[in-house]
Amino acid sequence: MGKTALLLFTAQIALVTPAYAEEGAAPEAGPKAAAETPAQPPKEIFSTGVAKGRDRLDSATSTSALRGDEIQKFGPRSLGDVLRAMAGLRVESGIGEGNNNFTVRGLPLAAGGSKYMQFQEDGLPVLEFGDLFNVGTDVYMRNDFNIAQIETIRGGSASTFASNSPGGLINIISRTGDVEGGSVQLSSGIDYDEKRVDFDYGGKLGESTRFHIGGFYRQGEGPRRIGFDGWRGGQVKFNITRDLAGGGYVRLYLKYLDDRSPTFAPYFVNITGTNDDPEYKNFAGFDLRKDSVLSPYLGPVVTLDQNNQLAALPIDTGQHAVSKSVGIETQFDVAGWTITEKARYAANGGDFSRAFPSNAGTVSAFAAGQAGTGATASYATGPLSGQAIPGGSLINGNGLLSLYFVSYVRARSLDNFTNDIRASKVWKLSGGNLTTTLGAYFATQKLETTWLHTAMDIDVNGDAGTAMVNIANAAGVNQTLNGYYSFGRASALFRRSFDVDYRVFAPYGSINYHFGKIAIGGSLRYDIGRVRGSLIGADLGGGRDGLIDYDINGDGIISTAETRVAYLPLTQPAPVNYNYGYLNYSAGVNYRVAEPFSVFARYSLGARANADKILFTPVVNNATGDVATRDKADKVHQLEGGLKFRKGGVTFNATAFHVTADDHNVLNGSANRTDRSYKADGLEMEGAWAHGPFNLALAATYTRAKITADRLDPALTGKEPRHQPSWTFSATPQVDLGKAIVGASVVGITKSYAQDSNLLVMPGFTVVNAFVQFRPTARIRMTLNANNLFDTMGIFEVNQASVPASGVGFARSINGRTLSGSLRFDF
Repeated sequence: MGKTALLLFTAQIALVTPAYAEEGAAPEAGPKAAAETPAQPPKEIFSTGVAKGRDRLDSATSTSALRGDEIQKFGPRSLGDVLRAMAGLRVESGIGEGNNNFTVRGLPLAAGGSKYMQFQEDGLPVLEFGDLFNVGTDVYMRNDFNIAQIETIRGGSASTFASNSPGGLINIISRTGDVEGGSVQLSSGIDYDEKRVDFDYGGKLGESTRFHIGGFYRQGEGPRRIGFDGWRGGQVKFNITRDLAGGGYVRLYLKYLDDRSPTFAPYFVNITGTNDDPEYKNFAGFDLRKDSVLSPYLGPVVTLDQNNQLAALPIDTGQHAVSKSVGIETQFDVAGWTITEKARYAANGGDFSRAFPSNAGTVSAFAAGQAGTGATASYATGPLSGQAIPGGSLINGNGLLSLYFVSYVRARSLDNFTNDIRASKVWKLSGGNLTTTLGAYFATQKLETTWLHTAMDIDVNGDAGTAMVNIANAAGVNQTLNGYYSFGRASALFRRSFDVDYRVFAPYGSINYHFGKIAIGGSLRYDIGRVRGSLIGADLGGGRDGLIDYDINGDGIISTAETRVAYLPLTQPAPVNYNYGYLNYSAGVNYRVAEPFSVFARYSLGARANADKILFTPVVNNATGDVATRDKADKVHQLEGGLKFRKGGVTFNATAFHVTADDHNVLNGSANRTDRSYKADGLEMEGAWAHGPFNLALAATYTRAKITADRLDPALTGKEPRHQPSWTFSATPQVDLGKAIVGASVVGITKSYAQDSNLLVMPGFTVVNAFVQFRPTARIRMTLNANNLFDTMGIFEVNQASVPASGVGFARSINGRTLSGSLRFDF
């Protein structure tokens, strides 16, 4: 598959959607703009992660952009699915609307989220750290009509124009009412249950004032069979802009998000064959692409809460993200200096539940594992409640039972405040222009969360039929309570409370000299951090006990399951108290060989401050709260060089890179820490070809990565990092026939290893999404969308390190085929 992508590139290269910038924002599309947009824009101006927006052919950076209207052609999709098609990014989606995994250039994905790339909305981070446990940044971001453009910068000056972004930046740029008009779209799943309405409107309120408002609301079961409305909620965003008489502008942003969506974890899959050539198949009664353990027969999440009081929390919570933000942006000139000020306060919170596996086995083996020889099983919930499950029976066609942990994270506050002010001036010198920039960044990030768990015995049943199961020993004594195995995670681990404040201050500056065909530039940033707070949990050790007996059902008797009740040792907190500081720098040169062609080279050093992934680990001194210097931040070195070509309807960009990185992390769902160094070499390519009604965009990335040092498990030194394919690629062909547009998005990866031990292979896969859009009039669009058109089982994650002897494994796949239709009115 990788060779095919490369051959396609060398045969005919296609256009990446050009990036524009006006005051750092993209010009908007709409009914009027669609007719006026020129077929060949004169320049591609990029503004994210740089001092000033400039033509991409004059900038020593590797960048990409995607227009909002192009995104919407493929229907309502999560941001993770959208970004999978962008050049250079590696995205593990399929988890749900949020909490997907993002990285770039072989930088490791040892755990979830986006450690090395920062997500921004309109130039400011959504969360200061992109890999917070259970709450990734994309949890608080949505794909809707508010998006004018998505810009990404990989490497380059990203490390010096933003904090905690050594790998790059992903910036969601909002529409700002440049074009008068709006849209309303009604969408519905055809072979699944989801109803959605999207809207937006922008225009002028006067000669110098414009506004934009947009959002969506949705409700339904969603793309997997769960038996209830797992998707419900939406968001509204508003901004108003006042153009200043002397040039510049002032803009106010408002956002309200309140949205629920399920979280999908690794589920049951039959793994056979060899480690080098495994076969992944669905078990009877459970489709990895379309089913989930979620059902109306599970729950609630019975546990002790953050105050050690009995609570019953709804299992259908999923990812319930709530965010309320207000921001201001202004730009004006003073004595030849352009001053840009951006500030935003966001109140972020919500509850986040997910269910993930511990083990599974046949009815007899599973029951014996929990209650010894002669143990029996029976249904605790569902339509067969109270009925025995005979040992050896093939219930649901697969004959399996499983222990599942349900995690319930209460994010009481992930509030943050960010402020970025910079001043730039262009000095006219003999032979060229010298651009200087000075800036200062200040941010606060609150981390106030509590981890709660419960553990359930369940059957393996798809089609929203999963039920809870009781296990009794040979004497008939229940080892469970109404299907609950324990009221924690079967141990004292992972019941945690965080109350930590992060503060970041970062002065920065840059200089760029553009003379003739050459542009030379460099930038510096110094990040200063202050971390204060406290932790509570039995994981901290020191005599902290995390299990108690508790009469959950109030019958006056302590059953076996009620001896496994996790609680928080509230009287024994541990401090967090340390400071950090590190230097980031970047320098590059760009040579405009000819009008359509340029080459560049750049070297950068950036770092990422470690956040909650080092808390509850031995690197934090539980007596003082201090952290050793080398554990406070992880450095990333990048050497890159490339070429850019743009002429007529053809563009082509290619960047070769060499990356080294450090990583302190904790593997998802386990207590396993990592302390490693990595290196990666590779090549990013993107481009496009447009001719008449035809448009083809292509992107491919080749990466070879290696663990160069594992300080906790030396046996892994020299291994290839897990989940790292050699090739990622995408192709987006479209044909515009006037009244109709037909297009597709083809995204693929080659094989990779399930774990760092480099034994079990995860097969590569290709996913095809397609659309047909019919426009009977200029203001009406009817669209049919097909996501995963060929119903591919695309596996992003496998829990096992080798083929299991039982054949029972756990894997996470992308969603199966879904069809949706929409009707859009432009006005």
